[in-house]
Amino acid sequence: MNATIMSITNLTSALFDDKLQFLCKELVDAYVPEFITSMPYRPWMFSVLGSILIGLSGILPLLVIPTLSEDDKKKGINPSESKSLKLLLSFAVGGLLGDVFLHLLPEAWSGDATPNGEHPSMRSGLWVLAGILIFTIVEKIFSGYVNADENNPQPKCVEIANCLLRKHGGKLPANGEAIKCTVNGKCDIEDVPNGCYLAAQERKEPQKKVAGYLNLLANSIDNFTHGLAVAGSFLLSFRHGVLATFAILLHEIPHEVGDFAILLRSGFSRWDAAKAQLLTAGAGLIGALVAIFGSSVTSAVETRTSWIMPFTAGGFLHISLVTVLPDLLQETDTRESLKQFTALIFGIGLMAFMTIVFES
Repeated sequence: MNATIMSITNLTSALFDDKLQFLCKELVDAYVPEFITSMPYRPWMFSVLGSILIGLSGILPLLVIPTLSEDDKKKGINPSESKSLKLLLSFAVGGLLGDVFLHLLPEAWSGDATPNGEHPSMRSGLWVLAGILIFTIVEKIFSGYVNADENNPQPKCVEIANCLLRKHGGKLPANGEAIKCTVNGKCDIEDVPNGCYLAAQERKEPQKKVAGYLNLLANSIDNFTHGLAVAGSFLLSFRHGVLATFAILLHEIPHEVGDFAILLRSGFSRWDAAKAQLLTAGAGLIGALVAIFGSSVTSAVETRTSWIMPFTAGGFLHISLVTVLPDLLQETDTRESLKQFTALIFGIGLMAFMTIVFES
């Protein structure tokens, strides 16, 4: 059992720096009441609490990302087109790229080393490609359905026309201009008599882009690995568990800000995005429970979940380079482009800093 516990903790063994462990011990000794330290140690309870704490970081962007100003609202500016959101999206791209190349892939490759001479990165590389291809296929399929629904308002035109014909005995009313259908299928429905009324198309709730759901899927998988890491650390010791929770929490806060910006760009409202972020935190709880219950079986949990990190890396690469970055490249203002590039570099630099501090 001890060997299995050690194999679980290998997922984040690089997190444990001697100086940080000493700092953690000092903090526990100074601030944790004695009656708590004298209680029976229950790793499962602390694992669940740690996973919940990390999951709550998903709502912190509500305090960071500003809402549209009153002037922007009066001008009818789309929230997904605001300059501040584009800066945050640039930061998100940098954060995702930094997470992939400085954290996920190095950790996956470190676990691929084999004594029999096989190429150590081949297995992880295949899972990265699988993540990219699967996310591309899913976005292509579901984006097709959404676009077909948005660009085909003809059924509404036909519905109103039939209503008018029934109300007027097969003849259009004198103010037949109330319905205007063009040859390309677009229609503008205005208020018409006799109850034949259809709200204007622009009042329709905006469609949520499939990219937002793909981002939630990738985050759920990523949170699952965090749950494994937190539980594996608490199974080793309380101090290791607290340190792992603290490290992952600091790593996740900038990540969550970027994810929140991607959800806003995909058509989510602020509260919908916050609720979606909290739902993905449930995957962290599942990961913690898998690690706890898996500690009593013979097969190592690490072996069965080693594909998750490279697969998640592939998903993050698709979201950052295929979904978000092309929109940012359409910026024509040189000043804004420089700001966005600076935000992207800052995102990479912040992830590099987190890696140096917690994994070196």
